[in-house]
Amino acid sequence: MFSYRHAFHAGNHADVLKHTVLIATLQHLTEKDAALTVLDTHAGAGLYRLDGDYANTSAESADGIARLVAPGAPALKPALQAYVDMVRAFNQGAATRVYPGSPFIIQRLLRDHDKLKLFELHPTDLRALAGNVAQLEAGRQVAVLHEDGFEGIKKFLPPPARRALVLCDPSYEMKNDYGKVLDMAADSLKRFATGTYAFWYPIIPRPEAHDLPRRLKTLATKAGKSWLHATLTVKSSKMTETASGDTKRPGLPASGMFLINPPFTLKAALKDALPQMAELLAQDRNATHTLESGG
Repeated sequence: MFSYRHAFHAGNHADVLKHTVLIATLQHLTEKDAALTVLDTHAGAGLYRLDGDYANTSAESADGIARLVAPGAPALKPALQAYVDMVRAFNQGAATRVYPGSPFIIQRLLRDHDKLKLFELHPTDLRALAGNVAQLEAGRQVAVLHEDGFEGIKKFLPPPARRALVLCDPSYEMKNDYGKVLDMAADSLKRFATGTYAFWYPIIPRPEAHDLPRRLKTLATKAGKSWLHATLTVKSSKMTETASGDTKRPGLPASGMFLINPPFTLKAALKDALPQMAELLAQDRNATHTLESGG
């Protein structure tokens, strides 16, 4: 269960979607003075080197963040520009060598009275996360927890100030992660019905991946909650044949973000940014995007 390492994928097209949504969501939630608690169920290492061995192995950031910061890149829509500005804030000069994961993006946007709980089970990523967070000198604002995030968030819901954002983005390396996401969503809504819940998922040729947003939509609708569903596809999901006659998997072709109780400003921000995201990150003519909401 511990073979997945996000360092191989940092800054890819899925991160562009996920972190653009995350930033836009947090910018809205931090406009209110009341304290906010953010729970990151699968925090990873927190910071990633794009010029390191892991990232260079797959070079996925070349078709992600690198396209948005390349010389000659067009003017970006506000939500995409906010994402690029965030990544640039962790780098000196024009080169993008460091990529901030969700823990560091979140912490950068929080106020002094907000709290961040980071859950991570992978022993190597946990050590990296703890070391990276220690450099923030954030004191008690940020807590690193060696726990299963699916279960660990329960003790923090509802939060003291009755305001929370939960980000859930497991690797889905284990097929039962899809069911765990649904169970966590149902349990969390019972514990704290007014929280904002953001779920990232891969769009791959697997029934569970296609069922997940549909089942989350049903859950939100039955609970009487608003929802928003955004997807980004950058290439075909079909396997291709190499010159030597071997078949080649396409890698991750698409991903989605499903939010329950999203900020009312998010749909407009994504309606503006998603078409440009699909255009700039397209890897073939199958690139597209979708955006729907309800509740």
